[in-house]
Amino acid sequence: MSTKAEIALARRAIALLDLTELGDNASAADVAKLCARAKGAAGIPAVAAVCVWPRHVPVAKAALEGTGIRIATVVNFPSGEETLAEVLAMLQGALEAGADEIDLVLPWRAFLAGDEETAAAMISGVKAALPADRRLKVILESGSYPDAASIRRAADLAIRCGAHFIKTSTGKAGTGASLDAARAMLGAILAVPRSVGLKPSGGIRSFADAAAYLALADDMMGPGWTAPETFRFGASGLHDALMAVIAGASSPISNKAY
Repeated sequence: MSTKAEIALARRAIALLDLTELGDNASAADVAKLCARAKGAAGIPAVAAVCVWPRHVPVAKAALEGTGIRIATVVNFPSGEETLAEVLAMLQGALEAGADEIDLVLPWRAFLAGDEETAAAMISGVKAALPADRRLKVILESGSYPDAASIRRAADLAIRCGAHFIKTSTGKAGTGASLDAARAMLGAILAVPRSVGLKPSGGIRSFADAAAYLALADDMMGPGWTAPETFRFGASGLHDALMAVIAGASSPISNKAY
């Protein structure tokens, strides 16, 4: 059975969740179900945001009106290889439909090939097109990088170009999130004076996963740093795992999956 500490940690993690539906065949009905789960219930916190395809932003907007749950969507996703013009056209439609947050894939292949100018132009162009009250999360696709040093360089670039959050992965390529990648990205955040958030995403499915990332953030950034303004989990199945802990259905710490 779950302990009181585990239940408290599961509630903490749910409130930091970007509950995600980015399945290739996701339907409007799937998004409506996602939004119903996102709202929480008695004893269950609401999530911080939902993250859906641009075509589903209107569905999420209607379902979550008045709840305070933010709506995130993705651009240049998942390839990272669209042109800035294509990305800005998609962005404009998403903003008009009510998106609060934009998860932008860094042109990571260009970046790793040494073309930092293209990567910087993409981030800066999207940031310039965003209203001041919308958040920009830049997805590095960290599982496709050769080492922590290159992840750190990409994180530095994203922050320098105005990212509000840096995010590990799309969940569609490479190995997804890792604690090593998150550590490198938190190092980049620590190096700047302004507030920048971290979003681990890609393969985070268990309570043990969530506990490990929160412990890393607490250790590097200090207790109290993790809040919806500075830390998110990008995941879909994680919500069910956290709900199971709150229901007392398992002894989760012993089932580590990282």
